[in-house]
Amino acid sequence: MESVRESIGIQTAQNIEIDYEIASVWDRVVATLFDYFILAGYIIGISLLFFNDAVRDFTQSDIGGVVVFALYMPVFFYDLLCEIFLDGQSFGKKIRQIKVVKLDGSQPSFIAYLLRWMLKIVDSGLFSPAVAILVVVINGKGQRLGDIAAGTAVIKLRSRISLDDTILARLNDSYTPVFSAAGELSDGDLSVIKEVLTTARADGFDQGELLLLKAKTAISHKMNISSEMPPKMFLETVMKDYNAIKGHV
Repeated sequence: MESVRESIGIQTAQNIEIDYEIASVWDRVVATLFDYFILAGYIIGISLLFFNDAVRDFTQSDIGGVVVFALYMPVFFYDLLCEIFLDGQSFGKKIRQIKVVKLDGSQPSFIAYLLRWMLKIVDSGLFSPAVAILVVVINGKGQRLGDIAAGTAVIKLRSRISLDDTILARLNDSYTPVFSAAGELSDGDLSVIKEVLTTARADGFDQGELLLLKAKTAISHKMNISSEMPPKMFLETVMKDYNAIKGHV
């Protein structure tokens, strides 16, 4: 029997809903273990400094105490700092190719990251990881308490292994754009088109065709044009036109 893939639909700025696979408990546990290894290495590295007599003497001073405190602070704020500055990922999440996102498709705010970090102390502290795991399993959207409060979830990022999976497109030198209005689109619009094309290939025929049609309708409306091209061909053509006009290739 084929296993059911748990996923959530996230609305893009173009009002196109794309299904993302929810990060499994295993993905999150492994990512956390990677983060613990990184933090352990950092702590060991800092601690080794104190074996030096000059450094140890310095730490006994008032300024030295402040420096030591500052050196250890990143350990406490590790998750919060990583998610803010690494776009919803820690180093462990990057390794496992998972990411924190808002359920409404918007970029998580500082408050959202702060809520996740504060409640992690409650639901996945060092002595109670089972609480977080239980909530994630029961919730159905892969959310722990911090995610529920912040309106976020952790999703899997699809692997990008070729040029065909980026906003770039292979073009012949003689290629002439079909839709000049493609140049008015943004990189964000092209990223959505890329996601739609990738998702449509993974979904069933009916679902994939519907997603392509919705994307074509939204993009053609934004470009203020009408086309009789099939949705998939239209979106692929728009990507080529965008690259030709913007000179990405």
